[in-house]
Amino acid sequence: MSDHGTARLLGPADVRVLADRLGLRPTKKLGQNFVHDANTVRRIVKSAGVDGDDVVLEVGPGLGSLTLALLPVAARVHVVEIDAVLAGLLPDTVAERAPELAGRLTVTGADAMRIGADRLAADAGPGAAPPTAIVANLPYNVAVPVILHLLSELPSLRTGLVMVQAEVADRLAAGPGSREYGAPSAKLAWYAAARRAGPVPRAVFWPVPGVDSGLLAFTRHDPPADADRAATFAVVDAAFAQRRKVLRGALSGWAGSAAAAEQALRAAGVDPTARAETLAVSDFARIARNRPAGCPPA
Repeated sequence: MSDHGTARLLGPADVRVLADRLGLRPTKKLGQNFVHDANTVRRIVKSAGVDGDDVVLEVGPGLGSLTLALLPVAARVHVVEIDAVLAGLLPDTVAERAPELAGRLTVTGADAMRIGADRLAADAGPGAAPPTAIVANLPYNVAVPVILHLLSELPSLRTGLVMVQAEVADRLAAGPGSREYGAPSAKLAWYAAARRAGPVPRAVFWPVPGVDSGLLAFTRHDPPADADRAATFAVVDAAFAQRRKVLRGALSGWAGSAAAAEQALRAAGVDPTARAETLAVSDFARIARNRPAGCPPA
């Protein structure tokens, strides 16, 4: 377990001072909305269940509000920041506001969508443990692909708590049969069990976003047995691309014909007249395994 140091968290005035120091104007392109409420970041860290055995991966740390709350409770915090100016500022902010904990911080200046285990290991240094948890205020415009990419690239990640747009949290946490369930829900379910972990008020951000926010928690589990991820995701994409159609029709392009799709569905034990939103990821995996021989490439 790590020994707990202390950190002076950022408030609204601190965030504005740091932003002014950098001449920073948050951009919609990078999805920049900075949390300036100390109670909110404390709540996020508590909800994440991080302890001194965890190496936390934080994507998009911005000015460091959440980073400063994570450092006292985690073994290490490895942040990935695409904005070079923000990545350069963060170590100084930590050294100023949490000097005893500065050695727990690693900063990687990169696009989280292009990051992999090798790059993180190289930046963390020899012998450093890989990330075990992701805790982040994710840029809303790339939240879904970032989550799926990191779970794919970092098998060491066991848990996550991320702040995303509220409707995205609803969609990712949705189960089969619900209105919000879709391809992102099914793909996340390949890796992990997800649930909503509460709302986040708009007023805790600067600038105030035009959408509601929410917390999404997830815990990794084993994928469906004897299943190929790429093949399963190809079925998911095909099924939800035409979600109003029954699966026999929606998967006709994937299988090569409606008859071939029906053959695959029946072999998988799935009703050909069912629709995509009624199927769990294990169902999609069985369909993928039963794709008829001679079908065109998915």
